[in-house]
Parts: sequence; structure tokens; C-alpha cells
Amino acid sequence: MMTVRPMTKRDIARVYEIEVQSFRSPWSKLSLLGELHNSVARYLVAEEEGRIVGYGGMWVLFDEAHITNIAIAPESRGKHLGRYLLYGMMVKALGYGAERMTLEVRETNQVAQSLYYSFDFTKEGFRKRYYEDTGEGAYLLWNQDLGATVEKNACLKDRFVLK
Repeated sequence: MMTVRPMTKRDIARVYEIEVQSFRSPWSKLSLLGELHNSVARYLVAEEEGRIVGYGGMWVLFDEAHITNIAIAPESRGKHLGRYLLYGMMVKALGYGAERMTLEVRETNQVAQSLYYSFDFTKEGFRKRYYEDTGEGAYLLWNQDLGATVEKNACLKDRFVLK
């Protein structure tokens, strides 16, 4: 069973490894470490059998949560772990007082978009040339009612342990 828990300093090396495997312009180890000291940042890791298989980060400001990163290790993709991790992030965001959530997603990343749409995110904007590495644009997505989405997907809470 997967466990989702807060990220610690000990996790940075593995999180960075997943970051490099997942993104064209990965965050540095120093940037990830800095998020542990950012008062609005909340990062979670997903573990299976004691090994980190994914992570997600968000900034929670007032009643909004902004997803900064979410990634699953390549060898662990296709098992719905991203779904459980996103659900866990939503539950945690609610606990921190967020009522809605936002993120940017590459306009060509159909897999991620499908996941986000299944969690009630809607396209509410477009950022031209958002990604410097390719010049690609990003869709700005919002979920305006985290509580309703968490309740609607409550069956997922039995699929993993949230700490």
C-alpha cells in the first residue's frame, strides 16, 4: 500500500532524481531544499515499500493552493499513484484552509490534463510561452471547490495511507 507523507530533508536526493527524470527543466536540489523552509510550501512524498515513488508540492496562501510540482517515478507510472497523490494533496490543502486549487499544465501534456479534469479542474486561462525550455504554452486550471471534489472521490482514501 502506498503512503503519502510530508517531505523531509532526507528525501531531497530521491525527489530530485524523480524531478530530473520527469521534467525538461528540473528544479535544482537547492530549490527543492529551499521549499522546506518556505512558510507557504507544502510538499508530500509517495512511498511504496519504503521507497519514494513520487512527490507533489503546493503553496497554500489564504484559501488557495497552487500546485508547483507533481511527479511519479517513470518505473511507477501507470498504477494510478498520481491519482492517489493528487487526492492526498487536495485533502492536505483543505486541512491548511484552502478551498480551491490551481496549477499550470503544458498544453501538450494530455496525460496530466486528463488526470486534472477527472478531479474537477477546469481550463480558465492560457499562458503563452510559459515554458522557457520549449516556448510551449500552459493551460491555467482551477478547481473551485476542493471540498466537493474530495468528497466525490472519498473512495480513494482507502487506497493509500495519508500521514
